[in-house]
Amino acid sequence: MKVLIATEKPFAEAAVNGIRKIIEGAGFQLVLLEKYTDKTQLIKAVSDVDALIIRSDKIDAEVISAAPQLKIVVRAGAGYDNVDLKAATAHNVVVMNTPGQNANAVAELVFGLLVYTVRNFYNGKSGSELKGRHLGILAFGNVGRNVARIAKGFGMEVSAYDAYCPTDVIEAAGVHAAKSQDELFETCDIVSLHIPATAETNQSINRVIVGKMKKGGILINTARKEVINEPELIALMSERNDLKYITDIKPDADAEFSKFQDRYFSTPKKMGAQTTEANTNAGLAAARQIVAYINEGVTQFKVN
Repeated sequence: MKVLIATEKPFAEAAVNGIRKIIEGAGFQLVLLEKYTDKTQLIKAVSDVDALIIRSDKIDAEVISAAPQLKIVVRAGAGYDNVDLKAATAHNVVVMNTPGQNANAVAELVFGLLVYTVRNFYNGKSGSELKGRHLGILAFGNVGRNVARIAKGFGMEVSAYDAYCPTDVIEAAGVHAAKSQDELFETCDIVSLHIPATAETNQSINRVIVGKMKKGGILINTARKEVINEPELIALMSERNDLKYITDIKPDADAEFSKFQDRYFSTPKKMGAQTTEANTNAGLAAARQIVAYINEGVTQFKVN
């Protein structure tokens, strides 16, 4: 069995070493394609592999078609919208993710960005504190739950809304369960997005919903770029000079948002999972899932 790590953004060295130990310990061969710059390199590399570990790399129908022996793709991370699930299923390829492995890293980044924001981007002017502010969490999965845990340490009031998470689960975490997305935006000082990019959520964070936020509202996005309706948010921020937008995913309209100077910030690239710990956790989980699937047919984290 030949396993390929294909990562445009490489894993940390510790992660690669750990993956190698798991894969080779199972009697499989491990090969690497790191920092590739062209899709043709990826297509060539997958031509004879049985399993594939990726990060944010795009695995579309063309790539899958170029891999006749491919049995499994594991996305080291929670989101898997970078994999064409329909094409994978058509070629009998199992796709998995590694939920929860990056959750703490993303949650900690939320608060790194929030402190930076409420302290006026460290520009020397007096800022404010997070203690006593009302934080709304949109989607209460692994990341959302970690955000809630950290928020309570800051002394924040916390609410969450998740259409697919039972109210009692949210309340068991000591978090107020909002009755609707509208309520979350209407009542919270800060709303943190943790929704996946789906047909239902794409472009859903628009002028109407964000416009419900109270004066001085902060919208923070460490989820997916696609969930934001960028033209509508730009129009709203042009009208309301009290709103701030902070994101871990550089918008397509970054130049337009940048005009809002002290009300907008984007990291240079997606940084949520960019810690050695998260990198290693996700990579090792991916390797273990491949071995378990090949040897025992375990499909616990299958997403297609």
